[in-house]
Amino acid sequence: METLLVITNCPDEEIANAIALAVVEAKLAACVNILPRVQSVYRWQGTVESAAEIPLFIKTTRANYPVLEAKIRQLHPYEVPEIIALPVTHGLPAYLNWVAAETIQ
Repeated sequence: METLLVITNCPDEEIANAIALAVVEAKLAACVNILPRVQSVYRWQGTVESAAEIPLFIKTTRANYPVLEAKIRQLHPYEVPEIIALPVTHGLPAYLNWVAAETIQ
């Protein structure tokens, strides 16, 4: 079972908490880290913008990614939310097994 680290940024703590709780309760993720506020600088529709955001680190499996992505999109207020998945190539086997066991397979 391949483990993924999925990253998204939320506009505020309320949205971050709602997404984190929803994906863990639905067993789409074993764990979500809600990080402290960061400042994002990005180009959107031809303009350079800056916004404070709350990052989420979501631990899941490749098998769960499509449903997880759909759930984030459903709950996220951005027109095009950042949702990126990074493969976890190494990790404590017991932890990676736990991620797999705590998510839908």
